[in-house]
Amino acid sequence: MSNKVIYAIYNDDDILMDAVKKTKAAHHHIEEVFTPFPVHGLDKAMGLPPTRLAICAFLYGCVGISVATFMMSYIMIHDWPQDIGGKPSFSFIQNMPSFVPIMFEMTVFFAAHLMVITFYMRSRLWPFKEAENPDVRTTDDHFLMEVAVNDNEAELVSFFESTGAVEVKVIEKN
Repeated sequence: MSNKVIYAIYNDDDILMDAVKKTKAAHHHIEEVFTPFPVHGLDKAMGLPPTRLAICAFLYGCVGISVATFMMSYIMIHDWPQDIGGKPSFSFIQNMPSFVPIMFEMTVFFAAHLMVITFYMRSRLWPFKEAENPDVRTTDDHFLMEVAVNDNEAELVSFFESTGAVEVKVIEKN
């Protein structure tokens, strides 16, 4: 099996979007697209499924509010009840209004920090990882579309040149 891919390099995001739509319409498989900045609508044009990270954020927020509720209930009601400003410390419900800011902050804290960890794990961005960027120009001002080659190399090269690519390269990928 061949591990050849085509790198089609574009210098404008609108041309890239048109090329992605034409590539999908021609039923070619796009492996990856590298861009120097987020391109609005590129994920839908590539046919990527919607992300489920929002579900993780909600679950992490639930964990945060649960930890905050348990922490405040244990510390302020059971373990070391204190008379702060004349407020009673007999039950959690009586002190709930003063606990709301802490519950909110812990919800945001857990959701934010655990989302960062989830994003890095999902993206496989480990410390000291080598960059997977195939062309250094994609970090500055160019866009690169990587497409798998299936015994149709010449056809794909002419196809991508017709889509407005400034450079088309055939690469043997490891």
